[in-house]
Amino acid sequence: MSSVPPPDRSDDEPAPSLSDEQLESFLREAAEDGGRSAPKEPSARARMVAARLREQEEPTPWRGPQPAPRRRRRWGAVVGVVALAAVAVIALRPSLVTDHFPGGEEEAAASPTPLAAETARPTGAPGGSDGSEQATREHPFRGSPALRWADGADAIEVPEAEAVAGMSKTDAELALRRTKEFLVAANLDPDVIAGGRPEKALGLLDPEAQKDLLPDQRRGLREPSRENDPVGLFSRFDPDEVRLAGDVVKVRGRMSLAGGKPGEIEVHADYTFVYPLVRADGGDHVERTIVRRQITTLLLDPDRWYATPGKLAIKEYKVNTFNTACAVYDGYLHPVFPGDRQQGTGPSVDPYDRSGEVRDTQGEECGIVTRT
Repeated sequence: MSSVPPPDRSDDEPAPSLSDEQLESFLREAAEDGGRSAPKEPSARARMVAARLREQEEPTPWRGPQPAPRRRRRWGAVVGVVALAAVAVIALRPSLVTDHFPGGEEEAAASPTPLAAETARPTGAPGGSDGSEQATREHPFRGSPALRWADGADAIEVPEAEAVAGMSKTDAELALRRTKEFLVAANLDPDVIAGGRPEKALGLLDPEAQKDLLPDQRRGLREPSRENDPVGLFSRFDPDEVRLAGDVVKVRGRMSLAGGKPGEIEVHADYTFVYPLVRADGGDHVERTIVRRQITTLLLDPDRWYATPGKLAIKEYKVNTFNTACAVYDGYLHPVFPGDRQQGTGPSVDPYDRSGEVRDTQGEECGIVTRT
């Protein structure tokens, strides 16, 4: 575990600040070069903010532990805090500093700067909070990297389609669209999140191509067990225990298209879903459960395969769940609140670190999350 940031900055990290001496040196060099690259002279307010920032103590860098995910592995509750070294180019972006002054935090929580869409695997974990930003019902993602993630289905962006594996561009568009529909129906449908049956998601799956998958999933919904637990594919919470804090689920990830065997279109999806929850019987404390899913779907040519036109088959799926009770196989995810925390025995992991794979390993260790 390293206590310093990795060489490459993550999406959340701000740019470094310029001191007055560095700025004056830069202006002199720019003047000698004809003024072509000189920055705009900072305003009086920006200089005042810079002076106030220099008086503050520099915060601690964030810690980025390596992930140790697994199929259907569940991780216990948060046991530590992480911090992000917040520095800024004051002359060019004073808002990065003023957000830390009284009133700035509320404004930032209400309208955070969104991240650009994820197009490739990140090189490391995103930055974190300093531990003082507590989630509330009004701001359930405060103190979380997910604050800047996109909301719900809008975060699942479908890439451009192309003809692959002897199938047309139209077929590829259908495969991508159906995969998004499945992810939304399985992880973002309010009724499913509240413990309902994921009938729309099940209806997208091909009963002809995979004769065992649908019966197994339906059996698991009726009689969940360790071998057939619906949370392997669906994000469901016990409505008698918890409910969403608000109506927003934060999502981050990416989707890609590939060709398999002739007549076989593959869609690879890797998404993390962040659910803010409160107890169903009242209370203002917000806990977040994080679910990362990697799934490969198939759209098959019915002229070459035993398949139902327009339906999806699932080639592979893996899931890691974070801040949910361990060794419970009742078809629901169970966020861990203060007072009922479990003692983890596995490694510590950062649930927001998307730089590694979700690994399919055996066993059911109860690990520890560094934050939620």
